[in-house]
Amino acid sequence: MSTSSTVEYLRSLGAVRERSNQVFNLIVEGKADHWDWHEDKLATVVDFCADLLSRDFGTDFDKIPPHCRRNHFTTSSNGTIDRVAALKSDPRFPTSPVEQARTLIDLYIMSVLLDAGAGNTWTYREVLDGVEVWRGGRSEGLAVASFHMFCGGAFSSDPNEPLRVDSTALKGLTAAKLAKHMQVTDTNPMSGLDGRANLLIQLGAALDARRDIVRDGRPGDILYFLQPQLKSGNVLPLTLFWDTLFALLAPIWPARTTLSSAPGEVLGDVWPCPSLARSCATRKEGDDLVPFHKLTQWLCYSLLEPIESSAGWHVDRGVGQTGLPEYRNGGLLVDHGLLTVRDLPDSAYPNGRDAPPVLSPSDPAVVEWRAATVAALDKIHKGICAKLSVTTQQLQLAQVLEASTWKGGREIAKAKRPATGGPPIEIISDGTVF
Repeated sequence: MSTSSTVEYLRSLGAVRERSNQVFNLIVEGKADHWDWHEDKLATVVDFCADLLSRDFGTDFDKIPPHCRRNHFTTSSNGTIDRVAALKSDPRFPTSPVEQARTLIDLYIMSVLLDAGAGNTWTYREVLDGVEVWRGGRSEGLAVASFHMFCGGAFSSDPNEPLRVDSTALKGLTAAKLAKHMQVTDTNPMSGLDGRANLLIQLGAALDARRDIVRDGRPGDILYFLQPQLKSGNVLPLTLFWDTLFALLAPIWPARTTLSSAPGEVLGDVWPCPSLARSCATRKEGDDLVPFHKLTQWLCYSLLEPIESSAGWHVDRGVGQTGLPEYRNGGLLVDHGLLTVRDLPDSAYPNGRDAPPVLSPSDPAVVEWRAATVAALDKIHKGICAKLSVTTQQLQLAQVLEASTWKGGREIAKAKRPATGGPPIEIISDGTVF
């Protein structure tokens, strides 16, 4: 495999699933460094997830939304608050379908890039007309905070057109400005604040660098680049969208892992895995690397929603995306005993062995955990469909992520660790991975 093809492969969705399954097989065979798989627990997890679906949606699977950022803008305390619906009724909101999708892509891409783990203590207070109407943290809190920043024109350089995100405004962002809007204080700290701010600043530079893709320096301009390439019937191949999105965003990611033969090529969310390296009889450069592209995948899931619901295009997903390798989906597996961790050093337990271990994203244990999560989510998806007597097309992976595995990971974490609701393994966040 040549250098160029290696880079192309590691950036692909196919590589995420293939390499993750290679690591998962090592875990099943007992050849991984830190994890054991307990097949007898798989049915328990499937039952738990299927019960969540039945509890919240009955048998009306058509009502289950796909996993995407749009859902986090609908939160409630005493009644549902659908903020995106409110935005669409704003007289400033565009009227044409593609322009509506363009505006929502601007909102979602900025909000997703802010949606890294905020920590267990940060919360956001939503105050309207002097009255607190909602309070929350984590993904929903970040969504609501970013929504109000967007509607207030914080990401637009044109005061006459506040409902947009553009490169000029992003490049002028600072951590201090972000902290103010996010209500971050000494008593309301947020993990990875600087990383979030830098990611958006880098996005501004990336938008300017790829005016061939985003003509006016707005993320939503990607629609005008893709429109002439649609297939008959306004069909957008997922591979085309993924490749275009990755090309646009590649410069914003830190150069964590590189190939010695291609030092200038950004790989993104890609990590070495020692157990995978040892399994290779003859190893070529890159064979020990496992790609995940979690935030890019989260973006892809999120941006496809307005492309289909607002622009009216149809996305041909083919094999489709993978499940997201993050701490809620992964925590579901650990908290049910489907995966158990071993051989972590004392340094991984700064709060004692009775508390969750604390690891960095580059730790081999985290790389193996994330790979196992990708593979296990495919198994759980198929298991749920078999239990409920539906096909994987009738109940898609994106719906399972939204309504059972991600939600289930959060619910079982709260049950097991009510004081924080945190995951069974804490991952040190810099705001650019999770």
